Amino acid sequence: MLPVDNHVHSQWSFDTDGQGSMAATCERALELGLPAVAFTEHVEWTDWLADDAIAAGPLTLDWWEKIRPLDVTGYLADIEQCRERYKPLRVLSGVEAGEPHLFGASIAGLLSTGPFDRVLGSLHALPHKDHLVGAEQLFYLLDDGEDEVMRRYFAELVRMIEGPGQFEVLAHLDYPRRYWPSGPAAYDEAVFEEEYRAVLRALATSGRVLEMNTKSPLASVSLLRWWREEGGRAVSFGSDAHRPWLVGGRFDLAVDIVEAAGFRAGEDPLDFWLR
Repeated sequence: MLPVDNHVHSQWSFDTDGQGSMAATCERALELGLPAVAFTEHVEWTDWLADDAIAAGPLTLDWWEKIRPLDVTGYLADIEQCRERYKPLRVLSGVEAGEPHLFGASIAGLLSTGPFDRVLGSLHALPHKDHLVGAEQLFYLLDDGEDEVMRRYFAELVRMIEGPGQFEVLAHLDYPRRYWPSGPAAYDEAVFEEEYRAVLRALATSGRVLEMNTKSPLASVSLLRWWREEGGRAVSFGSDAHRPWLVGGRFDLAVDIVEAAGFRAGEDPLDFWLR
């Protein structure tokens, strides 16, 4: 059996450009034989509360013009409709919270508005010269080369993990890798082993879960073994699908990698995979 897809977006995420559909995604998940899908809709902020860490040193937020608030009421109503309509598929609720260390109070407030089964933490944007900028933009803003972008990113990830934000699963561990200027094939995980291990060590210490993201270039068996060696105990699978036909994408390959690193499915199909 394929694992749960714990990272899926529907029409309720602001970046699906009218092509997201919770219903169509559920239909595709049933075709594939997925036991469950979690609709982890994007939550990003263009403003902040006084108790958010970002309020201590305000940054100009000009990195993603598409950002819109999540309509929690409408979203949760759709979740309930899909639960009734698409049995035996399990339909889980969730959010993908961006920069949770900067917007901890805002996230806590949103999570109090309804039941969310999965909460992902993501780092899409980093502080740079008093601006919060998209991680991929740093390839063009920094003069120190591609490697320095990744090192900046990993250092901020550690701060995010050790910060005040609430989340259970770390999404797309090496997000800027998707935009590697020399092409994905030129990216070498081994160059950043020390930085990866620092992030994975902090994540394991926090008791959180590492995502195997299949929209990004797939993590290697070696990287998943670093996770085990640093104390990591659980892996979540996520397609990061923004279109219905992409749900569960490359899960067959991802399962092979995760199993080769020593993680196995639990007795309950909804469980994270454990070492």
